[in-house]
Amino acid sequence: MRPRNYGFLLACLVARDFKIRYRNMSLGVFWSLLNPLVLMGVLTFVFTKIFRPAGVENFHVVVLSGLIVFSFFSLAWQSGTMSIYGNAALIKRVPMPRELLPISTVLANGLHFLIQIGLLLALALLAGYRATSLWLLLPLIFGLEVIFVCGLALISSALDVYFRDVRYVVESSTTVLFWLVPIFYSFAMIPPEYRDLYQYNPVAAVVLACRAIILENRVPPTSLLWKLPVVSLSFLVFGYLLFRRLRRNFADYL
Repeated sequence: MRPRNYGFLLACLVARDFKIRYRNMSLGVFWSLLNPLVLMGVLTFVFTKIFRPAGVENFHVVVLSGLIVFSFFSLAWQSGTMSIYGNAALIKRVPMPRELLPISTVLANGLHFLIQIGLLLALALLAGYRATSLWLLLPLIFGLEVIFVCGLALISSALDVYFRDVRYVVESSTTVLFWLVPIFYSFAMIPPEYRDLYQYNPVAAVVLACRAIILENRVPPTSLLWKLPVVSLSFLVFGYLLFRRLRRNFADYL
């Protein structure tokens, strides 16, 4: 296949994954909105009626800003991990760059991410937050998360061909990371000795940057703005290089 056709193939793979996800479901793509809304409602009830955090306004918007970021990360990484093994028949029949499969899976989840971002912005406006020029930074912030997850998916999907346990390691890791990302708690609650570590976690950094821009109407800290692209791009480069090295023997294990 000629290089100029790779973009068309990537677009087809993204469209296929997007359509397959909710195929034969009566609500279809509406699940992209319903899932985060239900979890937002549960967490809002628990942390406003039971635990009652002090000084937190519009908790539903705060928690949703964390939920959609983590939800994309979790679903895209897990589905990207199984993208090579799950498409073994396609790989054997079609000569194509193998790295397109995990990347297309992440991008397909990115379409659902876009829908959920629209929901977040709509609820933020309804809650009284103003759209400002700082919102123009959001595509860059969210785009860096997509880049980070593409790198992770390249790494884990390649390793999953050789070691089937990788998908379960990824699933367990996302469960642990749910508590290490400030979804239902604020950055101010994190002890000072751990704050730098949180900023090196791209998922947590995206949540913090998103809240700074939408909820606080301020530019995210400079330290966060350089750590996020450095870590995200580093994972993408490392993932691509590792994938290229491991893909040579895929046929022997698929």
